[in-house]
Amino acid sequence: MKFINCLNCLTSKTACLTGHRPNKLPWFYDENNILCSNFKKDLYCILQKEIQKGITNFLTGMAEGFDMIATEILLDLRKTYNKNIKIFAIIPCLGQESRWKIPQQLRYQNIINKCDGVIILSKSYTPNCMNERNKFLVDHCSTVIACYNGHNGGTKNTINYAKYNNRIIKIINPNNYNGYI
Repeated sequence: MKFINCLNCLTSKTACLTGHRPNKLPWFYDENNILCSNFKKDLYCILQKEIQKGITNFLTGMAEGFDMIATEILLDLRKTYNKNIKIFAIIPCLGQESRWKIPQQLRYQNIINKCDGVIILSKSYTPNCMNERNKFLVDHCSTVIACYNGHNGGTKNTINYAKYNNRIIKIINPNNYNGYI
């Protein structure tokens, strides 16, 4: 795990990833589902276009669901773009993954180990640490790429915060994902 203690590496060419957990995705945890497979193919193209437009840094909150799916796709895209893509894990608290199922914990650690840097915002869980992570993501990017189905929750709050802070917002609805909304 590579920790970073400054944000000089983050520029206006930075996008953050935010989105739903598996319980709000049409395929839940079944990433072999055809809906998820198609979503991943489309998301690959969407993220590739952002890279081609000049986004070079990506911030991920590393939550289950969209965050981890998108981060794995970025790691794959980074192979194509000769590591010009930097991925930073913004972790709300130590042990974020500790209550997840073992396969998800292992997946999380595998992704974290491939990131260019890790920022841990809190040594322990607090009732507000997820919200603080989401604000951090928005505060340190120019573009927000969100997987959002229109329902209330943390993703909606993050999008509203991004709107308030005049960020470029690109929404992908997991129930109808033909490009951005």
